[in-house]
Amino acid sequence: MRTQAFRFAAAFGAALLAGTAPASADGVKTAGEILRIALPVAAGGFSLYKQDYDGILQLGVSEVISEGTSLVLQHIIREQRPDKSDFHSFPSDSAAVAFSAASYLQIRYGWDYGLPAYAIAGFVGYSRVEAKKHHWGDVVAGAVLGWGASEITTVRYRNVQINASPGYGEMPLGFSVSAIW
Repeated sequence: MRTQAFRFAAAFGAALLAGTAPASADGVKTAGEILRIALPVAAGGFSLYKQDYDGILQLGVSEVISEGTSLVLQHIIREQRPDKSDFHSFPSDSAAVAFSAASYLQIRYGWDYGLPAYAIAGFVGYSRVEAKKHHWGDVVAGAVLGWGASEITTVRYRNVQINASPGYGEMPLGFSVSAIW
C-alpha cells in the first residue's frame, strides 16, 4: 500500500517539477493549469486501476458539483480578477476542482494518497494567485467548495468481496459464505 502511495506521489512530484522548469510566473501558471486537470484525471485513473467503479462515480459527481457550483457563484457574485480581465474571480474553480480530487483521494483511500494530492492542489491554488487570476480568498473559497463536494459524495473504499453459494463444497445442503478483505 505504501509503495503505491510512494509511486503516486513520485509521479506527481515529477509532473510538478517538469511543469515548473521555468522559474517565471508563466511557468507557474502553466504548471497550475496542467495540474488542475491532471489531478482529477490521475484520481480517476487510480480508481480505475483499483477497479473501484463506485469511486469513479463518486469522483465524477464531486467534480461536477464543485465545478458547477463555482461557475454559478462566479456569475452571481461577479468579483473582478486581480488582472482586471473579467468579473469571474470568486470562487476559484481551479482550486475547487483540484481540492475536490485531493479530498476524494484522502477520503476514499486515506492520507497516504490524500497528502500528496493536497500539496498539488495547494500548488494549483498558489499558481492562480501568482498568475493574478484570483485573490487568496477566492482560492480558499474554491478549496472549501471542492472539499465540501467530496465530503458529501465520497465514502471510504473497502475492498471487501462477499460470496454466498448454496451448499457446502459438493454437498447440496446448507450454504457457504466467504469474505475477502
